[in-house]
Amino acid sequence: MRKNILSLLLLICAFPIHAQIPFSVVYTSGQEGHKTYRIPAVIKNKQGHLLAFAEGRVHGSGDFGDINIVLKISRDQGRTWSLLSTLVDYQDLQAGNPTPILDNSDPRFPNGRIFLFYNTGNNHENEIREGKGLREVWYITSIDGGLKWSSPVNITSQVHRPDQPAVNPSYKFKEDWRHYANGPGHGMQFTQGPYAGRMLIAANHSEGPRGERGSDYRAHSFFTDDHGDTFQLGSSISIPGSNEASAAEISGGRLMMNIRNQRGDIRQRIVGLSANGGSTWDDTYFDPQLPDPVCQGSIITIAQKKGAYSLAFSNAADTQNRDNLTIRISHDDGRTWPISIPIDHGALSGESPKDFTAYSDLVLLNSKHIGILYERKDYSQIVFKNIKWK
Repeated sequence: MRKNILSLLLLICAFPIHAQIPFSVVYTSGQEGHKTYRIPAVIKNKQGHLLAFAEGRVHGSGDFGDINIVLKISRDQGRTWSLLSTLVDYQDLQAGNPTPILDNSDPRFPNGRIFLFYNTGNNHENEIREGKGLREVWYITSIDGGLKWSSPVNITSQVHRPDQPAVNPSYKFKEDWRHYANGPGHGMQFTQGPYAGRMLIAANHSEGPRGERGSDYRAHSFFTDDHGDTFQLGSSISIPGSNEASAAEISGGRLMMNIRNQRGDIRQRIVGLSANGGSTWDDTYFDPQLPDPVCQGSIITIAQKKGAYSLAFSNAADTQNRDNLTIRISHDDGRTWPISIPIDHGALSGESPKDFTAYSDLVLLNSKHIGILYERKDYSQIVFKNIKWK
């Protein structure tokens, strides 16, 4: 007993003031019409307001079923949040993987145009991996900061390669991609270099028959250079099992994609580097500095200076359980991550369920603060914290 108390005190001491910053509760499972809320994504609009998206799972916690995409807005840097709005309701089927992005470069919309990409599906993930069902890719937009949204646009034939003629009988690139998922988490837009203005969504798919331990998964990206009029597919990551992903701009107009390893054989994040805007990959590798329990993570650019950029990365930094949510900071384009900011851990609440902290998404608030929207306490809450990183 005494040993357990000492271990708990040591763990709490290892979590400095960052971890003790109070959070605001954004979504509480069982409230506002949904049994569970999962898969957080957050962006800041042109007015500086925060938009927190999530999946609202109506009847349970499973990844398939009656699932809506919901939104809450904060006008005070995440201290308080609006009432829930339902943006996408695919009747009794699934609408999920919210992946928002603010287009800051379209001259037609000086106040910015928000894109929300999402997926719909008509069967469970494993069934679709076996060719029994289809996932589609859609987007909606808002030009007033997230209050009103457009009709949905289906871009499946441009960014998916299913061997299913029902999607587009004339589609000439059928490659038997099966399951498909955006992000999840925010998308990104290049601000410098030859690809400035390009909006890019990190995504993943499964190829061919269902593979052992998720080896049929591959991460990829899709992007637009004309503000959503048309889309192109980037090459897939070569490492088998590369899965949910997040991307950020690094120096020289390059791209870094940070990826979950679905196989779980190496409990580290996969990294992909591209010098041509995500079209192809120059290098892919496992990063031993970023332990991971087979979960989602989030990466953003937080400072741009001459030379290397500064990045922030968040994930459940544990090789066994979804717990120990941590933000890491890099000042050299993600080559090293010397700064670690603990965010939340089960032991801080006197309990440590298997999935205490899981999915998260990052947003840059200002030059000194990062916001993090994340799942906690066995998916009973999605909460937001404002973290001073500098």
